[in-house]
This record gives sequence, structure tokens and C-alpha cells, in this order.
Amino acid sequence: MALAENLHMERYYEDGFVPSSYDAPHSSLHRSIVWVAMGSILSSLLFFGIAIYGLAGAAGSDNPTPFIIGGVIGGVLLLFGGFAMVRIGRANYREYVKRSGRIH
Repeated sequence: MALAENLHMERYYEDGFVPSSYDAPHSSLHRSIVWVAMGSILSSLLFFGIAIYGLAGAAGSDNPTPFIIGGVIGGVLLLFGGFAMVRIGRANYREYVKRSGRIH
């Protein structure tokens, strides 16, 4: 989803002006998918912790294998799913950088 032509605000920027991250129309912080992605990446730590718990022998549990497998699968899915969502969520910013040539 690209920004509408009337939201291409960089044509009004003075030379040397660098917009702040939050109020720029191309900011990734305005997109819900970026916030969901950050939550997903953070949630992956829970699953990696479950895998570590399983690797530690599950504190006397008869079979720690489900903890290990479930923790690793859940952690990897949430981690790489979060990375993919961040990539999708930052599409407007990448388009802005390509369009304006700014690097910051």
C-alpha cells in the first residue's frame, strides 16, 4: 500500500531538513503491523525460554521433548513472522528513501 501522491511531503521539505520519526507521513510507527511485529518478536522470547526449560530437563518431567520442540517451533515462527511483518510494515519508508534519495 503506497502513500497517496498528496502525502509525498518531502517536496515541501527545505534542504537539510530531516523529519522526525513519529510525525513524518512515511513513518513506520503509524502502521499497526509494525507494532504487532514488535510484539511477535518479543513474544518469541517466551517460546525460546520454554525450549530452554525443556533442555534443562523440564525440572523432573517425564518427557521434556514436547517443551523443546514446541518452544523452538513457536519461537522460530514468531521470530521470523515478526521479521516479515516489520519488512512489510516498512514498505512506505523504503519507497520514500528510493523516491527522495535520503539516507538516515
